[in-house]
Amino acid sequence: MSVLNLSSLFAPHSIAVIGASERPRSVGATVMRNLLDGLFPGPIMPVNPKRQAVAGVLSYPDVAALPLSPDLAVLCTPGATVPALLDALGRKGTRAAIVAADEVDTAAMLAAARPHGLRLLGGASLGVLVPRARLNASFAHLAASPGRVAFVSQSGPLCAAVLDWARPRGIGFSCIVSLGDGAEIDIADVIDYLANDEDTKAILLHVEAIHARREFMPAVRAAARNKPVLMARGGRSRDRGGTIGPFMAEALAAPDEVFDAAVRRAGALRVETIDELFGAVETLARSKQIRGERLAVLSNGASPALMAIDEIDATEGGEATPLAPETLAKLAGQLPRGCTPSNPVLLGAGVPAATYAAALKVLLEAMEVDGVLIIHSPNALVDGTEVARAVIETQKRCHGAVLACWIGGETTGPALRLFADAGLPNYGSIGAAVRGFRHLVHYRRNQAMLMETPPTDLIDTRPARAIARPIVLAGLARPGGMLGDPETRALLAAYGIPTVESIVVASGEEAAAAADRIGYPVALTVSSPDLARKWDVGGVALNLETAEAVRAAADGILQRVRQTAPEARLEGFAVQRMVLRPHSRQLMLGIACDPLFGPVIVFGEGGRAVELVRDHTVTLPPLNLPLARQVIARTRISRRLEAHGARPEADRDAIAEAMVRLSAMLVDNPEIVACDINPLFSNDQGVLAVDARIRVAPPDDSDLRRLSILPYPSALEETTTLHDGTPVLLRPIRPEDETAHAELVGRMSPQDLRYRFHGSTRKLEHHQLARLTQIDYDREMAFIATRPGLDGRPETLGVVRTSTDADNRHAELAILVRSDLKGTGLGTTLMDKIVRHHRARHTGTIGAQVLAENEAMLRLARRCGFALRPGTDPGVVDCRLPLGDAP
Repeated sequence: MSVLNLSSLFAPHSIAVIGASERPRSVGATVMRNLLDGLFPGPIMPVNPKRQAVAGVLSYPDVAALPLSPDLAVLCTPGATVPALLDALGRKGTRAAIVAADEVDTAAMLAAARPHGLRLLGGASLGVLVPRARLNASFAHLAASPGRVAFVSQSGPLCAAVLDWARPRGIGFSCIVSLGDGAEIDIADVIDYLANDEDTKAILLHVEAIHARREFMPAVRAAARNKPVLMARGGRSRDRGGTIGPFMAEALAAPDEVFDAAVRRAGALRVETIDELFGAVETLARSKQIRGERLAVLSNGASPALMAIDEIDATEGGEATPLAPETLAKLAGQLPRGCTPSNPVLLGAGVPAATYAAALKVLLEAMEVDGVLIIHSPNALVDGTEVARAVIETQKRCHGAVLACWIGGETTGPALRLFADAGLPNYGSIGAAVRGFRHLVHYRRNQAMLMETPPTDLIDTRPARAIARPIVLAGLARPGGMLGDPETRALLAAYGIPTVESIVVASGEEAAAAADRIGYPVALTVSSPDLARKWDVGGVALNLETAEAVRAAADGILQRVRQTAPEARLEGFAVQRMVLRPHSRQLMLGIACDPLFGPVIVFGEGGRAVELVRDHTVTLPPLNLPLARQVIARTRISRRLEAHGARPEADRDAIAEAMVRLSAMLVDNPEIVACDINPLFSNDQGVLAVDARIRVAPPDDSDLRRLSILPYPSALEETTTLHDGTPVLLRPIRPEDETAHAELVGRMSPQDLRYRFHGSTRKLEHHQLARLTQIDYDREMAFIATRPGLDGRPETLGVVRTSTDADNRHAELAILVRSDLKGTGLGTTLMDKIVRHHRARHTGTIGAQVLAENEAMLRLARRCGFALRPGTDPGVVDCRLPLGDAP
């Protein structure tokens, strides 16, 4: 993944059209027409050996004859000609090319382009449109209007359809990108570029297939920290359920649900249709950020208001909030006589605009209200446009999230234009308005999840690791990798997940003796490495009260299993004392591995009917407690965890902690490929794993086994001292360091900031600080030196950071030390830390671009062994430290 030379694709200074043509409706003719009609400001050079000119522009017989090296080439020729043309373009110095042909030898195409660093979009690409740059390097049938939204799709026909769809709606674009096959430039590359594009305020993605998850997740997470990222996915109907396997979690972790989980953790928002995609970005762009998920409805009609309340209650995401007594009292003083305040707030048909404003002010100031939906039905008693003005003025004074729904058509136009000019989200239907609020809720949740960087050390797992290793190694030695029942329980117990004691015996007689020892009633389960779902083969008997009942149950189990699963290896029985947990709910907690996004955690309602009930949700590890609580809240069983009558509320914190501990077990033991805890009993006293199964497999480097989100690498923390003996902590940067990072920048001298950022910088904006403090530890690393300040809060003294290329051959370095701490040895300490880190990662070289006047940094580089030479830009010194360990 790289943004190298992508500026030549999105902002070229010159373009060559290979295969330019005069033939009507051909790709070559359409591309030429689009470039010329779009008034592209640079040279357009058609290449056609049979014509002297194309569309009135002087043509060239071949690439070698071009008078200058084009930044961008658009190849409109048959697929067989593409590799040779790319080689010629690369030799000419071209840096980016669009391949329209859909039948191309991909391997040959990449082999021709790669030696020259030539970036390829396609094959089968419709092209690229960048309206502000007057670039229409596509064979689309329409041009795009300028706007602030980028649309990226793997489907050329869909890009063309979106252009057609957007024109009558007045929707503009910062760019439209048709990825085509994504043979070289893929969706992650484009996301990375657009994340830093100032003209793009939101990124809309239509995703059909993700070929490189390792690049996709970091790119989306980085972009979503700066601007809204919204996704629609095609091809979900092809998902036929989860991985086929004997584990419940495998069956429940369907690919589309895992994709949903990945979008949530990336801080993006998923929608279902193209209409909803653009509607959602308008909502996010216009609405104020909501504090929570509680909606109040204000309306001049009862039926529309009740319809909105019903829709909110029927969908996940948001709730109709009960109004507090003080809010009801304030509303009573503003409403017409006879109106009883509640949610929805019903005003009546003939109330004036001032009443709308007064009631809206009360709701916006209410602590229990996070957003207000105003529904106005047209009538002859009040002017809807005047009401709209009153709403806009009130929102300006009180702020808060306001969504407007002016029902109707012919008479609502002026009001809707007022809302649009004021930047307030407005909708033509109740369903669209409620959907808009739900988008705000889900986006807020996902952004909160993005900010969570779970530590690997929520619990001290060192003792657990020591217990786990021999258990896991024993499982790896078994055919199929199934852990035995005692091993499974020992592994869970090591990570602090309570389990029921289980005794493994060889025969029914031994089972009866074990039952006598532990006490009745007992449960008896067949023990077999080949049977993950023992209920399905009749391998379980419950509530056995006597030794004779145990012996009889053992005989019955053996008979049933031999009939239903004759190939299964039988190793005896597991005997457990029946668990009496009053008021318990049966839950299910497990681990599965998705082929694309790797290990996932599955949670939901448990018991024997888990596959029929299908009340579950999927999330990506690693987890912390806030993330785990969000997982619980997304299931229907979450409501059953509440108190009902004499049944006390279940301990949600215990459930969340069990989820986090299971995540820690997975992080520590990547050999775990599947796990089911079902049932997991939960009541007011905590949780108890009654039955569990775990399967392990040798580790590999596939996406199936690799975490999509790397945990905070706490193992890289270390304490050191400065020259004056001051102790400081060196550790990787975390999102919560943003405030301290801003304070660090604020305490730097203007000269030091210019040295660091190569320009005039005094204050970094939130999106810049977010980009510096919320990093992907696989692609980037930033070590800070920190200590407690005078007020007890941690202060950042300095930071060193690197960004590493996809091949781990080169890491680009930057360092910043607080101006008043120069000479303390902090710069050398940070440099040593980052060099040791990259030696451990076997990086090839570390480099930095340093202003020639920055003598202190150049001295530090020399002391640390960097070789210095003049850079490509005047006044810049290129510093390089070969590590010699590149793969």
